[in-house]
Amino acid sequence: MSDPNVQEVNFDGLVGPTHNYAGLAHGNVASMRHGGLASNPREAALQGLAKMKALKDAGYPQGVLPPQQRPDLGALRDLGFTGSNAEVLERASREAPQLLRAVCSASSMWTANAATVTPSIDAPDARVHFTPANLQSSFHRFLEPQTTARVLAAIFRDEAHFAHHPVLPATPAFSDEGAANHTRLAATHGDPGVHLYVYGRQAFGGQVEPTRFPARQTLEASQAVARQHGVSEAQTVFAQQHPEAIDAGVFHNDVIAVGNGPVLLYHEMAFLDEQRTLDELRRKMTTPLIPVRVPSEAVSLDDAVSSYLFNSQLLTQPDGSGAMTLVVPGECEENEAVWRTIQDHLLAGNNPITEVVVKDVKQSMRNGGGPACLRLRIVLSERERQGLTGRVLLDDTLYGELTDWVNRHYRDRLTPDDLADPQLAEETLTALDELTRLLNLGNVYPFQLG
Repeated sequence: MSDPNVQEVNFDGLVGPTHNYAGLAHGNVASMRHGGLASNPREAALQGLAKMKALKDAGYPQGVLPPQQRPDLGALRDLGFTGSNAEVLERASREAPQLLRAVCSASSMWTANAATVTPSIDAPDARVHFTPANLQSSFHRFLEPQTTARVLAAIFRDEAHFAHHPVLPATPAFSDEGAANHTRLAATHGDPGVHLYVYGRQAFGGQVEPTRFPARQTLEASQAVARQHGVSEAQTVFAQQHPEAIDAGVFHNDVIAVGNGPVLLYHEMAFLDEQRTLDELRRKMTTPLIPVRVPSEAVSLDDAVSSYLFNSQLLTQPDGSGAMTLVVPGECEENEAVWRTIQDHLLAGNNPITEVVVKDVKQSMRNGGGPACLRLRIVLSERERQGLTGRVLLDDTLYGELTDWVNRHYRDRLTPDDLADPQLAEETLTALDELTRLLNLGNVYPFQLG
C-alpha cells in the first residue's frame, strides 16, 4: 500500500557567481550557439530561485543545493600553473583560455547531472541510495563529483536512512551523466517503481551510435549504478537513446523525454527501439503505463531541442487527485508548433496533465539547461525528510535570505574575458563561505578544507 507521507523533493542547484557563456558543452546546441556572449549571473540565480519559490508556494516540496567552488584554482595548479592566485589566473588566461573557462563553469547548477538516486522503497536495505555522476565526458564537468559527493554526504548524513556510493571509474566505458538519463515510473511516489535507464552507447558492444555528437551515457555505467543500489532486474529497463536525436542536440534523455508517476511524456525519436521500451515497461510496472507520445509531425527534433519542451518538470499536483502540472520554459510559449502541441495534444489529451506553467529561466536556457536540468528529484519519506542535515528545504525565510545573498554577492554582467579577474575569485570564495553558514552545511569546499 502506498505511503501518503512519501513525497518527491526537487533539489534545485543554486546558480553560481561565475555563470558565464563559454560554449563548453559539445553537442549542446544552445551552449555552443551562445558561447562568448555576456551573461548575467545575478539574474540567472534569481530566476532559478523564483522558480523554486513558485513551486514551493504551489505545494511542491523544494530543496536547494549549493554551487561548486569556481574558479577551480586547484585544477589549474594540478595542470602546472603556479604562483599566486592572480598569477595562476593571468597565466591560464594567456596560455590556455579554454582551460580557464572550463574551471570557471557554473554547470553544477544543472543538478539533474549531480547523481543518480534510488528511493528507499525500491532498495533492498530500505535506504535512499546516491551515486554521484562522474561526468567524465567533459573536463569542465569532470571537476564536479568530489564536491558533489561531499555536499550530498553533508545533507543526507544519517546512515540509518541514506547510503552513498563511490563515483564510477572516470573512463569512457563508464561514462555517467546522472539522473538526466534516469526516470522512475510508479503508480505514486510512495509505491514501488520501475527504473528506466537510458544510454547513448554500449562500451563493449556494437550498437549503432551517433555520428555528429558524442553519446555521453554508457549502458555499462547505468548497469553499474543499478547494481550499486541493489535495484533488481525486475525493476529495471535499459533503453538506448536514438542516435539521430543525439545528433540533433539531445545530449541527455531529459531533453527528449520526461516521466512522473505512471506517465512517460516522450518524443517519438526518444528511443532507438520505442516499442520494445514501452513493452518492457508495461511488463514490469505494477500499474498501467500512460505513454504520451509526441510525433515528429507535431514537434520536430529541432523544435524539441530549441524549446526544451521535454526538459520540463512533470509534477503530481499536491491535492491528491493524481492530476499533473507541466512546468515549461518560456521558449515553449514562443514556439508556435510546440505551444499548439501543448494545448491540443497534452492538455486536451487523455492523460493526467491538466496544467502548464511557464517559467522564465532564459539565463540557464542560453547555456542549454531548462527546468528539468535544474533539479535533482529525490523521493523521501517523512522520516527521511526529518533526517536531513542543514537548512536545505526552501521556506519563505530561506528564500529571502538566499535572494539577499545573491543580490549582495553576484555581478550583473560577466563575459569570458572577465574570468581572469582575481577579484572575481575572491568575491566567489567570500560568497560561498557565507552560503555554507547560511545553509548550515559545514565545510564542503576545497578552500574550506585546506
